[in-house]
Amino acid sequence: TNPTDYRYCGPSSSRSSSFLFVNTSGRYVGQRAQLLLPPLKENDTHCVSFLFYQAGGRQGSAPATLNVYIKENNGPLGIPIFNSSGPAYHIWKGVELAVSTFWPNYYQVVFEAVSTGQRGVLAIKDIMLQGHQCMSTPHFLHIKGVEVNAGQTATFQCTVNGHPQSNLLLYLQGMGGRQAVVRDTKQVNSRRYVASFDVENTTKGDTGRYRCIAQSERGVGVSSYADLTVKQPPVPIAPPQLTAVGATYLWIQLNANSINGDGPIIEREVEYRTMAGMLIDTTPVDKPTHKIGHLDPDTEYEISVLLTRPLEGGTGSPGPPLRARTKCAGKHEPDRASKQVTIQWEPFGYNVTRCHSYNLTVQYRYRPEVVYDTLSSVPQHNVRNLPPFTNVSLRLVLSNPEGRKESEELLALTDEDVPGAVPVDSIVGSSYEQQISLSWREPVHTYGLIRQYEISYKALSSFDTEFDLSNQSGKVFKPANETSHVFSGLYPGSTYSFTIRASTVKGFGPPVITQFTTKISGRTPRHNKSSRYLFNLVIPLHNKRSRYIFRPSDYQVVVEEERPRRQRRGTAEILRCYPVPIHFQNATLLNSQYYFSAELPMNDLRQPLAFCVGDNRTYSGYWNAPLLPHKSYGIYYQAVSKNRNCAATRKPEPEQEKQSDHTVKIAGAIAGILLFIIIFLGVILLMKKRLMMMVMMTSFYLYRKLAKKRKETLSSRQEMTLMVNNSQHTTMVDTHTLNGRSEYTQQHDSHTMTSETSSLVQSHYKQRESEREALPYQTAQLHPAIRVADLLQHITQMKCAEGYGFKEEYESFFEGQSAPWDSAKKDENRMKNRYGNIIAYDHSRVRLQPQDGDGGSDYINANYVDVSPMQETVYDFWRMVWQENTAAIVMVTNLVEVGRVKCCKYWPDDTDIYGDMKVTLIETQLLSEYVIRTFAVEKRGVAEIREIRQFHFTGWPDHGVPLHATGLLGFIRRVKAKTPPTAGPTVVHCSAGAGRTGCFIVIDIMLDMAEREGVVDIYNCVRELRARRVNMVQTEEQYVFIHDAILEACLCGDTTIPANQLRSVYYEMNRLDPQTNSSQIKEEFRTLNMVTPTLRKNRCMDVLPPDRCLPFLITIDGESSNYINAALMDSYKQPSAFIVTQHPLPNTVKDFWRLVLDYHCTSIVMLNDVDPAQLCPQYWPENGLHRLGSLQVEFVSADLEEDVISRIFRIYNTARPQDGYRMVQQFQFLGWPMYRDTPVSKRSFLKLVHQVDKWQEEYDGGEGRTVVHCLNGGGRSGVFCSISIVCEMLRQQRCVDVFHAVKTLRNNKPNMVDLLEQYKFCYEVALEYLNSA
Repeated sequence: TNPTDYRYCGPSSSRSSSFLFVNTSGRYVGQRAQLLLPPLKENDTHCVSFLFYQAGGRQGSAPATLNVYIKENNGPLGIPIFNSSGPAYHIWKGVELAVSTFWPNYYQVVFEAVSTGQRGVLAIKDIMLQGHQCMSTPHFLHIKGVEVNAGQTATFQCTVNGHPQSNLLLYLQGMGGRQAVVRDTKQVNSRRYVASFDVENTTKGDTGRYRCIAQSERGVGVSSYADLTVKQPPVPIAPPQLTAVGATYLWIQLNANSINGDGPIIEREVEYRTMAGMLIDTTPVDKPTHKIGHLDPDTEYEISVLLTRPLEGGTGSPGPPLRARTKCAGKHEPDRASKQVTIQWEPFGYNVTRCHSYNLTVQYRYRPEVVYDTLSSVPQHNVRNLPPFTNVSLRLVLSNPEGRKESEELLALTDEDVPGAVPVDSIVGSSYEQQISLSWREPVHTYGLIRQYEISYKALSSFDTEFDLSNQSGKVFKPANETSHVFSGLYPGSTYSFTIRASTVKGFGPPVITQFTTKISGRTPRHNKSSRYLFNLVIPLHNKRSRYIFRPSDYQVVVEEERPRRQRRGTAEILRCYPVPIHFQNATLLNSQYYFSAELPMNDLRQPLAFCVGDNRTYSGYWNAPLLPHKSYGIYYQAVSKNRNCAATRKPEPEQEKQSDHTVKIAGAIAGILLFIIIFLGVILLMKKRLMMMVMMTSFYLYRKLAKKRKETLSSRQEMTLMVNNSQHTTMVDTHTLNGRSEYTQQHDSHTMTSETSSLVQSHYKQRESEREALPYQTAQLHPAIRVADLLQHITQMKCAEGYGFKEEYESFFEGQSAPWDSAKKDENRMKNRYGNIIAYDHSRVRLQPQDGDGGSDYINANYVDVSPMQETVYDFWRMVWQENTAAIVMVTNLVEVGRVKCCKYWPDDTDIYGDMKVTLIETQLLSEYVIRTFAVEKRGVAEIREIRQFHFTGWPDHGVPLHATGLLGFIRRVKAKTPPTAGPTVVHCSAGAGRTGCFIVIDIMLDMAEREGVVDIYNCVRELRARRVNMVQTEEQYVFIHDAILEACLCGDTTIPANQLRSVYYEMNRLDPQTNSSQIKEEFRTLNMVTPTLRKNRCMDVLPPDRCLPFLITIDGESSNYINAALMDSYKQPSAFIVTQHPLPNTVKDFWRLVLDYHCTSIVMLNDVDPAQLCPQYWPENGLHRLGSLQVEFVSADLEEDVISRIFRIYNTARPQDGYRMVQQFQFLGWPMYRDTPVSKRSFLKLVHQVDKWQEEYDGGEGRTVVHCLNGGGRSGVFCSISIVCEMLRQQRCVDVFHAVKTLRNNKPNMVDLLEQYKFCYEVALEYLNSA
């Protein structure tokens, strides 16, 4: 090939040109030669002309093919616009190219000769750029891009110079190869016409660049490129979720945020049909939840969600369906007839009346006098104004001029009604220091059979302001035959309000309210002197050189009512310990023979202590109740170590109060010596067995509430923080045997099982008494326990290890069945298992009390770590809850996940009956990450009503893990705080009762172990759980998440502060340590930055939120994108309640108002000043109307109150008039100058938070979102959100956890509350809130 240089010709016609000469002799097929012209960069119309010649080849075949390309912006060549394939002409042929260039694009003409393998030559000459338009080939104007939805027809319109010609071939050419011929042409004016091209049945593969081609006899015209964008209509990934069911309605949650396809979504619709396939309706929906009404009872429906994006054909196919069945139609409830009786009779004929004129009256009597009603001709009459629940005598009286006749007497009983009020003068209260005894009489007017009494109490005030009165409230239910109750555990000198009301089957009557105040110095109830005892506690000496000596930390005094077999006097005996602390108030409820009357810290016992049993005082939370006369008691005391090992002895018969001090001292000395001997024997036993107590899991999983002091938490956290910063580790691993015997309860002899039987410690003593040996739960040499201080290093090594890491460690667990499960495989029990491969082992399953005539009624698929209930096992589930005296149910699954039913809704929306169990929903508390439901549960034939709470964690995916452990750790703490220590085992369930359930239990156990012993043993805990239930902790991801969650808990600690301690704790947190020149609050903020690194404070890419938190815009606005720099944040009660963003830039004002409208925002909080120099413009109108495309923002009103300007706007989308308008209030806070890190006034900032909360509740019922913005959507916005969360936490829980609030926000946006001064300000506003309250 011999190309020569191309010399560019200017705008004028110039004959100087370049040429291309190609000799194909000896060239193989496909060999190419190219000539590239200089780019055409002018925004103009160009005509390139050239001559080309072909000669040679056999039988006139062309030696080469000439292709001419027009390339745009150094892009690909694309498809040739001119092709010379065909016979060789042996003459010079002229061609012209009409090229139109449009700025900022530039175009380049490329000539390419491709050898055909034939001998010959191809030549091009006189390549010239003309200074005028082409004479015979038309030019094009600029072509516009097209966007369509898949499956639709894309229409391109090209404007062509000249008139339509029959010899002109027009077609559309795609860079990917697709072409379309002209559909029609339309003359625009005398100089131009428009040609239309259709690309039919578009798919995502058709997306690309297209141009128009005009091919004439003399040449080719080519337009610029335009984009064809093919969008896929959106389809939801997940099916809707069922939230409530009725006979004629279904409540669903759309679950339309995750989609396949393209957004933005402009419309959501719900399509539902019967299972027979008949389409019922398609309804537009504008909220995340929707009620489908007017359904048929007891009918199964298939419900899908349809999503629509802009443009025609934008509605996607229905998403995965939800199948749900409506409830059966309830029985028709007639109008209340408590004060009337309806009588009916057959119409009277002449043979009865004997006269055409007669009178018919009804005679009724419920009092001594007789009353008459005159009847009409209708054969029915209502006797009204009767007292409820009263016998009424009825007769019909027929009279005519000849005489009178009465019917037989009919007796009727009016229906029951709600009772009257309890007589106020009958309420009698007796007050003591920590007790109030209350008695009353039944209502004068019962109007039925009294079923029960409800007594609510609440602390109103106290002389001691340090008392936390938030937990001094409750509700008690008493059967009809009990009209008294003793309220214990009250605060001295505190006033309590009591509300009493009675109920019949019709409900509760009016309440009666009274008040009583406890005494400041309690009066001891009368009893004879034999009910008070005095003895000395003697502290045994400790050998500090021995590592195995038993070192007690506390002494506990235990009182037990004597039984005949224990009537031994004058000697001491070695006893089993009392591992489960039972308060006096709960001893009767739990049918316990003993109770703890005191716990005395060893540090307080510097010398022998004279202790009086029954002095009516409280020691470490235990009430030393007065002893009853004429009863025998055994007085015991036991020594307890820090890890709750214990040694106990029985005191010899104590002397009465009147005996001399000398006798008392002798008795105390003897007891001390005996205690020392017993402790020594216990040490020998400990050395032999090498046992160390750890609350693990036996047949029951027992949860204990552990008190954690904030100072200990901080010191533990500082140890880990110091380790991270210094990167110097010293690992000490203790190999110790853990007490977790494989003994399980096989039968339940009593109807109610207390928490004592579910304690691992109790299991250990039962084995020791029966002298049975079992395999201990011990840490293996390959998997030793890990020190808390070494946990971060261990997890880092396991995640980075190449040979042995988490994957290999998880795969070492035994998979599948490891014990017999014959009971679960029986035919009568197969339908009670949700999954056939995850069922209960025989040795550890829960055994229900058998029911008469049903051999399989003792089975439920549960090992005290429960599988989720199915419809067939709901009754068995509540039987188990009642039998085991459960007070808490932990649910870590949703009812429906990814279109599959994971759990049956086993609780009612109001009241429901399950067999002989009645369950009533009392309260539902919705929080951002979980729900707490409180139920009152009753059992037929048992005069007791139990309060049971369900803790439902809603953010845990099946077979996956939560995005962050922060919410789950707070959930676990809430479960512990709300579960009474004396309750039975907590029921934990997910769907299969394996993966998520196992994670929850392991995390809870390991947190207790870390606190008690400073080590964690995750591997052996999981192994032990799997020995009791198949496949606990189902995935490696869950196993790693357990480690990460425990690490976060150990690093962060429990940072919750009770409201009544906040002032003193915050003072202590700010106290500077002179040695380290630091303080606790500095260390806490340092820890926060370590676990959630903050970013620099500016408006650039390093403060962008993660994609999962972005609120994508929905409202269409031309070609604008759906992105905005904002993040969704959870409040305390509502998920995604806040949208945190930066102050709108000049080019994002429209996007800001689109955000407000699309996400149903009702409040805007502005925490910075308008400053055009920092690109912070005024984005709202001061008056009148402000138009932003299809959006209209109308100013309504403004008000100034202290440091807050409040403005109300009306927002309207003219493109969707059916949506109506939205009222939005903006709160511009003036009390935070740009030069300050924190606001000027805590009080004014707190008032801002209150104003926003009030507007939210009044305007949208708390459902609307709040947009919070500052300069960069970071520190200031984080302060507002954190304080809002903390204030709600104080209202709901009477506690403060600033650390948790800020960490939750930083999980979604790292720069929230990015300064220590702002972090302190959150605490100080919480104190201001308490002062104002």
